[in-house]
Amino acid sequence: MRFREILEKNGAYPLRSESLDILQVNLGYRCNMACKHCHVDAGPDRSEIMARRTIDAVIAALGSEHISTLDITGGAPELNPDFRYLVIKARKLGKHVIVRSNLTVLYEKDMSDLPEFFRDVRVEIIASLPYYIEDNVDRVRGAGAFDKSIDALRRLNELGYSNGSDLNINLVYNPQGAFLPSQQSSLKDEYKKELRNRFGIEFNELYTFTNMPIGRFKNFLERNSNLKNYVAMLSSSFNPDTLGGIMCRFLINVSWDGSLYDCDFNQVTALRLLDRYPQNIIDFDAEALKNRDIAVDDHCYGCTAGQGST
Repeated sequence: MRFREILEKNGAYPLRSESLDILQVNLGYRCNMACKHCHVDAGPDRSEIMARRTIDAVIAALGSEHISTLDITGGAPELNPDFRYLVIKARKLGKHVIVRSNLTVLYEKDMSDLPEFFRDVRVEIIASLPYYIEDNVDRVRGAGAFDKSIDALRRLNELGYSNGSDLNINLVYNPQGAFLPSQQSSLKDEYKKELRNRFGIEFNELYTFTNMPIGRFKNFLERNSNLKNYVAMLSSSFNPDTLGGIMCRFLINVSWDGSLYDCDFNQVTALRLLDRYPQNIIDFDAEALKNRDIAVDDHCYGCTAGQGST
Protein backbone atom coordinates (compact mmCIF):
# COMPACT_ATOMS: atom_id res chain seq x y z
CA MET A 1 0.00 0.00 0.00
CA ARG A 2 1.30 3.45 -0.88
CA PHE A 3 1.98 5.78 2.06
CA ARG A 4 -0.67 8.24 0.91
CA GLU A 5 -3.22 5.43 0.86
CA ILE A 6 -2.44 4.35 4.41
CA LEU A 7 -2.78 7.96 5.58
CA GLU A 8 -6.19 8.12 3.90
CA LYS A 9 -7.17 4.83 5.54
CA ASN A 10 -6.28 6.30 8.94
CA GLY A 11 -8.02 9.63 8.30
CA ALA A 12 -4.68 11.46 8.31
CA TYR A 13 -4.48 12.71 4.73
CA PRO A 14 -3.46 15.35 3.98
CA LEU A 15 -0.79 15.25 6.65
CA ARG A 16 -0.49 18.76 8.05
CA SER A 17 2.19 20.58 10.02
CA GLU A 18 1.26 21.71 13.50
CA SER A 19 3.79 24.51 13.98
CA LEU A 20 7.07 25.93 12.74
CA ASP A 21 9.22 25.65 15.85
CA ILE A 22 12.38 24.45 14.12
CA LEU A 23 14.36 25.67 11.13
CA GLN A 24 16.48 22.69 10.07
CA VAL A 25 19.38 23.73 7.86
CA ASN A 26 21.60 21.40 5.82
CA LEU A 27 24.89 23.26 5.37
CA GLY A 28 26.14 20.87 2.70
CA TYR A 29 26.88 17.27 1.80
CA ARG A 30 30.63 17.49 2.39
CA CYS A 31 31.74 15.17 5.19
CA ASN A 32 34.97 13.72 6.50
CA MET A 33 33.35 10.25 6.49
CA ALA A 34 31.21 8.17 4.14
CA CYS A 35 29.01 6.11 6.47
CA LYS A 36 27.24 3.12 4.96
CA HIS A 37 23.83 4.15 6.31
CA CYS A 38 24.06 7.83 5.29
CA HIS A 39 20.79 8.93 3.72
CA VAL A 40 22.31 12.03 2.08
CA ASP A 41 25.23 10.08 0.55
CA ALA A 42 27.62 12.55 2.17
CA GLY A 43 31.39 12.20 1.89
CA PRO A 44 34.76 13.90 1.34
CA ASP A 45 34.19 14.10 -2.41
CA ARG A 46 30.90 16.02 -2.23
CA SER A 47 31.18 19.66 -3.27
CA GLU A 48 27.67 20.90 -2.37
CA ILE A 49 27.94 23.50 0.38
CA MET A 50 25.75 26.41 1.48
CA ALA A 51 27.01 29.82 0.40
CA ARG A 52 27.22 32.88 2.68
CA ARG A 53 24.36 34.66 0.87
CA THR A 54 22.08 31.70 1.55
CA ILE A 55 23.19 31.58 5.17
CA ASP A 56 22.30 35.27 5.47
CA ALA A 57 18.82 34.41 4.17
CA VAL A 58 18.60 31.70 6.84
CA ILE A 59 19.54 34.26 9.50
CA ALA A 60 16.84 36.60 8.21
CA ALA A 61 14.29 33.78 8.46
CA LEU A 62 15.39 33.09 12.04
CA GLY A 63 14.01 36.50 12.91
CA SER A 64 10.52 34.99 12.79
CA GLU A 65 8.90 34.80 16.21
CA HIS A 66 7.53 31.36 15.33
CA ILE A 67 11.00 29.76 15.22
CA SER A 68 12.62 28.90 18.51
CA THR A 69 15.31 26.46 17.35
CA LEU A 70 17.96 26.23 14.64
CA ASP A 71 18.84 22.60 13.85
CA ILE A 72 22.10 22.42 11.86
CA THR A 73 22.94 19.31 9.89
CA GLY A 74 24.93 18.08 6.88
CA GLY A 75 27.17 16.16 5.87
CA ALA A 76 29.42 17.38 8.57
CA PRO A 77 28.04 20.90 9.02
CA GLU A 78 31.17 22.04 10.83
CA LEU A 79 33.07 21.82 7.53
CA ASN A 80 31.13 24.75 6.08
CA PRO A 81 33.43 27.81 6.36
CA ASP A 82 30.51 29.90 7.68
CA PHE A 83 29.34 27.37 10.27
CA ARG A 84 30.49 29.41 13.27
CA TYR A 85 29.16 32.61 11.74
CA LEU A 86 25.69 31.08 11.52
CA VAL A 87 25.79 29.67 15.06
CA ILE A 88 26.88 32.99 16.58
CA LYS A 89 24.23 34.96 14.68
CA ALA A 90 21.50 32.52 15.71
CA ARG A 91 22.51 32.64 19.37
CA LYS A 92 22.51 36.45 19.28
CA LEU A 93 18.92 36.22 18.07
CA GLY A 94 18.12 34.19 21.17
CA LYS A 95 17.55 30.92 19.29
CA HIS A 96 18.30 27.51 20.70
CA VAL A 97 20.91 25.88 18.45
CA ILE A 98 21.29 22.15 17.81
CA VAL A 99 24.35 20.85 15.99
CA ARG A 100 24.25 17.35 14.53
CA SER A 101 27.84 16.16 14.70
CA ASN A 102 29.58 12.93 13.73
CA LEU A 103 32.17 13.64 16.49
CA THR A 104 35.14 12.52 14.34
CA VAL A 105 35.09 15.88 12.55
CA LEU A 106 36.61 17.38 15.70
CA TYR A 107 39.90 15.80 14.60
CA GLU A 108 39.97 17.43 11.18
CA LYS A 109 42.21 20.41 10.33
CA ASP A 110 41.27 23.64 12.15
CA MET A 111 38.54 21.88 14.15
CA SER A 112 40.40 21.13 17.38
CA ASP A 113 38.83 24.05 19.27
CA LEU A 114 35.25 23.18 18.29
CA PRO A 115 34.40 21.61 21.69
CA GLU A 116 35.29 24.88 23.44
CA PHE A 117 33.31 26.81 20.83
CA PHE A 118 30.27 24.60 21.42
CA ARG A 119 30.56 25.18 25.14
CA ASP A 120 31.07 28.92 24.90
CA VAL A 121 28.06 29.53 22.64
CA ARG A 122 26.07 26.85 24.53
CA VAL A 123 24.77 24.72 21.71
CA GLU A 124 23.03 21.39 22.11
CA ILE A 125 24.85 18.52 20.41
CA ILE A 126 23.20 15.54 18.77
CA ALA A 127 26.05 13.13 18.08
CA SER A 128 25.93 10.06 15.89
CA LEU A 129 27.27 6.91 17.54
CA PRO A 130 25.80 3.90 15.70
CA TYR A 131 26.71 1.50 18.53
CA TYR A 132 28.81 1.21 21.68
CA ILE A 133 31.10 -1.55 20.35
CA GLU A 134 34.19 -0.68 18.31
CA ASP A 135 33.89 -3.26 15.53
CA ASN A 136 30.27 -2.37 14.81
CA VAL A 137 31.01 1.35 14.51
CA ASP A 138 34.20 1.02 12.45
CA ARG A 139 32.47 -1.37 10.05
CA VAL A 140 29.87 1.32 9.29
CA ARG A 141 31.99 4.48 9.57
CA GLY A 142 35.58 3.44 8.82
CA ALA A 143 38.63 2.33 10.81
CA GLY A 144 39.37 4.45 13.87
CA ALA A 145 35.97 6.15 13.94
CA PHE A 146 34.98 4.57 17.25
CA ASP A 147 38.13 5.63 19.13
CA LYS A 148 37.83 9.20 17.85
CA SER A 149 34.16 9.31 18.85
CA ILE A 150 34.92 8.08 22.36
CA ASP A 151 37.74 10.60 22.79
CA ALA A 152 35.47 13.40 21.58
CA LEU A 153 32.71 12.42 24.01
CA ARG A 154 35.18 12.35 26.90
CA ARG A 155 36.42 15.81 25.99
CA LEU A 156 32.89 17.19 25.77
CA ASN A 157 32.09 15.65 29.15
CA GLU A 158 35.15 17.37 30.61
CA LEU A 159 33.85 20.69 29.27
CA GLY A 160 30.55 20.23 31.07
CA TYR A 161 28.36 18.44 28.58
CA SER A 162 25.94 16.08 30.33
CA ASN A 163 27.53 16.64 33.73
CA GLY A 164 24.74 18.34 35.61
CA SER A 165 24.83 21.52 33.53
CA ASP A 166 22.45 22.86 30.90
CA LEU A 167 24.82 21.64 28.18
CA ASN A 168 23.12 18.66 26.58
CA ILE A 169 24.73 16.03 24.42
CA ASN A 170 22.44 13.40 22.94
CA LEU A 171 23.40 10.31 20.95
CA VAL A 172 21.85 8.78 17.84
CA TYR A 173 21.63 5.06 17.14
CA ASN A 174 21.12 3.59 13.69
CA PRO A 175 20.60 -0.15 13.11
CA GLN A 176 23.54 -2.00 11.59
CA GLY A 177 21.41 -3.41 8.79
CA ALA A 178 17.97 -3.81 7.26
CA PHE A 179 15.90 -4.04 10.44
CA LEU A 180 14.05 -1.76 12.84
CA PRO A 181 15.85 -0.31 15.88
CA SER A 182 15.31 -1.77 19.32
CA GLN A 183 13.05 -0.03 21.82
CA GLN A 184 14.55 3.41 22.46
CA SER A 185 14.24 3.32 26.25
CA SER A 186 15.91 -0.07 26.65
CA LEU A 187 18.66 0.77 24.18
CA LYS A 188 19.32 4.01 26.05
CA ASP A 189 19.86 2.00 29.25
CA GLU A 190 22.31 -0.27 27.42
CA TYR A 191 24.26 2.69 26.03
CA LYS A 192 24.32 4.38 29.45
CA LYS A 193 25.66 1.26 31.16
CA GLU A 194 28.27 0.38 28.54
CA LEU A 195 29.64 3.88 27.96
CA ARG A 196 29.75 4.70 31.67
CA ASN A 197 31.36 1.44 32.79
CA ARG A 198 33.84 1.08 29.95
CA PHE A 199 34.76 4.69 29.22
CA GLY A 200 33.35 6.91 31.97
CA ILE A 201 31.16 8.72 29.43
CA GLU A 202 27.82 10.34 30.20
CA PHE A 203 25.13 11.64 27.84
CA ASN A 204 21.59 12.96 28.10
CA GLU A 205 19.26 11.21 25.65
CA LEU A 206 19.51 8.48 23.04
CA TYR A 207 17.47 8.77 19.84
CA THR A 208 16.88 5.75 17.63
CA PHE A 209 16.44 6.31 13.89
CA THR A 210 15.30 3.82 11.30
CA ASN A 211 17.60 3.60 8.28
CA MET A 212 15.80 5.22 5.36
CA PRO A 213 15.66 3.36 2.00
CA ILE A 214 17.23 6.34 0.22
CA GLY A 215 20.75 7.57 -0.53
CA ARG A 216 23.69 5.31 0.28
CA PHE A 217 21.60 2.89 2.35
CA LYS A 218 19.27 2.37 -0.62
CA ASN A 219 22.31 1.51 -2.75
CA PHE A 220 23.37 -1.01 -0.11
CA LEU A 221 19.92 -2.62 -0.17
CA GLU A 222 19.93 -2.78 -3.96
CA ARG A 223 23.37 -4.43 -4.04
CA ASN A 224 22.05 -7.09 -1.68
CA SER A 225 18.73 -7.50 -3.55
CA ASN A 226 16.93 -6.51 -0.35
CA LEU A 227 15.31 -3.17 -1.20
CA LYS A 228 11.86 -4.59 -1.95
CA ASN A 229 11.82 -6.69 1.23
CA TYR A 230 13.02 -3.82 3.40
CA VAL A 231 10.40 -1.41 2.10
CA ALA A 232 7.74 -4.11 2.60
CA MET A 233 8.91 -4.58 6.19
CA LEU A 234 8.66 -0.84 6.85
CA SER A 235 5.17 -0.59 5.40
CA SER A 236 3.91 -3.64 7.29
CA SER A 237 5.24 -2.07 10.52
CA PHE A 238 3.33 1.20 10.07
CA ASN A 239 2.20 2.58 13.43
CA PRO A 240 -0.48 5.31 13.26
CA ASP A 241 0.44 6.43 16.79
CA THR A 242 3.72 7.83 15.44
CA LEU A 243 2.01 10.42 13.24
CA GLY A 244 1.62 12.95 16.03
CA GLY A 245 5.36 13.25 16.67
CA ILE A 246 7.09 12.97 13.30
CA MET A 247 9.49 15.84 12.74
CA CYS A 248 7.97 17.22 9.53
CA ARG A 249 4.99 18.46 11.54
CA PHE A 250 7.16 20.86 13.55
CA LEU A 251 9.91 22.08 11.21
CA ILE A 252 10.88 23.27 7.77
CA ASN A 253 14.06 22.00 6.11
CA VAL A 254 16.49 24.16 4.13
CA SER A 255 18.80 22.54 1.60
CA TRP A 256 22.37 23.69 1.00
CA ASP A 257 21.12 25.63 -2.06
CA GLY A 258 18.30 27.35 -0.16
CA SER A 259 15.46 25.16 -1.41
CA LEU A 260 12.73 24.37 1.13
CA TYR A 261 11.49 20.90 2.03
CA ASP A 262 9.25 19.29 4.62
CA CYS A 263 12.20 17.27 6.00
CA ASP A 264 15.78 16.22 5.28
CA PHE A 265 14.58 12.95 3.73
CA ASN A 266 12.34 14.77 1.25
CA GLN A 267 15.34 16.94 0.41
CA VAL A 268 17.38 13.89 -0.59
CA THR A 269 14.55 12.47 -2.71
CA ALA A 270 13.91 15.93 -4.28
CA LEU A 271 10.31 15.90 -3.01
CA ARG A 272 9.70 19.64 -2.84
CA LEU A 273 7.09 21.53 -0.86
CA LEU A 274 3.70 21.64 -2.53
CA ASP A 275 3.60 24.31 -5.25
CA ARG A 276 1.39 26.71 -3.30
CA TYR A 277 4.10 27.31 -0.67
CA PRO A 278 7.36 29.30 -0.81
CA GLN A 279 10.09 27.21 -2.45
CA ASN A 280 13.27 28.96 -1.33
CA ILE A 281 14.61 30.44 1.91
CA ILE A 282 14.84 33.82 0.16
CA ASP A 283 11.03 33.81 0.00
CA PHE A 284 10.54 32.49 3.53
CA ASP A 285 7.06 33.16 4.93
CA ALA A 286 6.38 31.65 8.35
CA GLU A 287 2.65 32.35 8.19
CA ALA A 288 2.33 30.49 4.91
CA LEU A 289 4.41 27.53 6.10
CA LYS A 290 3.39 26.92 9.70
CA ASN A 291 0.15 25.03 8.93
CA ARG A 292 0.96 23.60 5.51
CA ASP A 293 0.02 20.31 3.86
CA ILE A 294 3.08 18.03 3.85
CA ALA A 295 4.37 16.28 0.73
CA VAL A 296 4.64 12.52 1.32
CA ASP A 297 5.96 9.46 -0.48
CA ASP A 298 6.69 5.84 0.39
CA HIS A 299 10.01 6.59 2.13
CA CYS A 300 7.88 8.21 4.86
CA TYR A 301 7.25 4.71 6.18
CA GLY A 302 10.76 5.00 7.65
CA CYS A 303 9.55 7.59 10.19
CA THR A 304 6.31 5.78 11.04
CA ALA A 305 7.38 2.13 11.32
CA GLY A 306 7.46 0.48 14.74
CA GLN A 307 8.18 3.06 17.46
CA GLY A 308 8.84 5.69 14.80
CA SER A 309 11.73 8.11 14.28
CA THR A 310 11.11 11.54 15.78
